[in-house]
Amino acid sequence: MRKKLSCYIIDDEHLAQRILEKYVAKVSFLELKGSFESPLDAVDRMDEDKPDLLFLDINMPDLDGLSFIPMLNPKPMIILTTAYDQYALKAFDLEVKDYLLKPISFERFYKGVLRIYQELNPQHQAEQIEATATQKNEQEYVFIKAGTRIQKVAIRDILFIEGMKDYLRIHTNKEKMMTLMSFAKLQELLPDKKFSRVHKSFMVAIDKIDHIEKNRISIADQMIPISNTYADAFYKVLRDFKDL
Repeated sequence: MRKKLSCYIIDDEHLAQRILEKYVAKVSFLELKGSFESPLDAVDRMDEDKPDLLFLDINMPDLDGLSFIPMLNPKPMIILTTAYDQYALKAFDLEVKDYLLKPISFERFYKGVLRIYQELNPQHQAEQIEATATQKNEQEYVFIKAGTRIQKVAIRDILFIEGMKDYLRIHTNKEKMMTLMSFAKLQELLPDKKFSRVHKSFMVAIDKIDHIEKNRISIADQMIPISNTYADAFYKVLRDFKDL
């Protein structure tokens, strides 16, 4: 039997607590051990419960979530839940597992916890909930670490991604940005039915393709090669795209 992830909810807003409790109850591999209005309320029980995962708000009285994280030893996995996106860079530095912006949809919540669960249980495929079938394809933006900042990028603006040694260059219809993020990590964030790897150095947005000719893709006057390694998977995504 697969081990459930025990979790705490730490949030001073009662409505936010109730929503997260409802979400946790829907997920078969999560087990709620307690809900608390402050980290100070939770810390007394943590030695006993040893939760695997904290859903942690940032702005709380007495002790904020970002200050609480470095105090934890051992440190559970952390998913930050907040209404503010300006703390994203600090969150990356603290190695949190996810950063959920309120109001949090169930689809976005499930995406985050499912990724964690599958990382811990790679030999198993977690149960799928009907709402998750389209979750990544409904999201509107992603956060990309670009240099010293976390950049919010609208998915509809992305044309293609180009690999450049240790960096990726993300081409959008507004700008280009560099990130140290790997193709594998970026693919986790982007809708897999709307983006496809076509070459070791390129990933493309399917809906931005102008035309395909002789195993080359034209996007915004850029010709992108399709390698044999990725061709079959790419053309399958292309065939399925009409069904979205």
